[in-house]
Amino acid sequence: MLEKKPALTITKIIVLSFITLGLSGCANAVIGLGTAAVAASSTEKGLSTSVADAQIYAKLKDKFIKASTSLLTSVEISVNDGAVLMTGKVQTHDKKALATKLVWEIRGVREVINELQISDKLNIKDMAKDLAASASLRTKLIADKRVSSLNFDIDIVNGIVYLSGIASNAAERSIVVAHAREVNFTQQVVDYIVLQTDKRL
Repeated sequence: MLEKKPALTITKIIVLSFITLGLSGCANAVIGLGTAAVAASSTEKGLSTSVADAQIYAKLKDKFIKASTSLLTSVEISVNDGAVLMTGKVQTHDKKALATKLVWEIRGVREVINELQISDKLNIKDMAKDLAASASLRTKLIADKRVSSLNFDIDIVNGIVYLSGIASNAAERSIVVAHAREVNFTQQVVDYIVLQTDKRL
């Protein structure tokens, strides 16, 4: 009687994916892939999509380090099913264009949403407001039992809330958007959330 080979565990899958990346020296890749393994079971993405998104995130961070350290520190990145959302502030239009170029160089990217704002000055007070608003919104999503908070990314820049992620249905998406509109210091909500049933997924 033939002995069945044991199925690959999540840990082994993550390790194999990491080796395939060829980024053994990149700490961001380790963190990203580890997070994907932990979160995949409780999100709408699933394991393979979570790992693929973590790989894109790690590769982009690596490109930013090599191209311009200012991109690494000033650009916030969210990756959902190959769609990359960038928010934050850069000093020139050239830096904004460079960020887009670097994203499209990565295999697996299917969409780039560049919401970077051009600004040569950093307002500490505005940054503090954005951080407070982001923390408040994340707390609201975690507390709301109708929402799977791990499925959503929040980026807030100058009072503009950028939402991305995967909602199980239209009702869940509406709840997340409603919470965002209620947060202090929020001026506008930009909704990039897609549904699990979306044809792009």
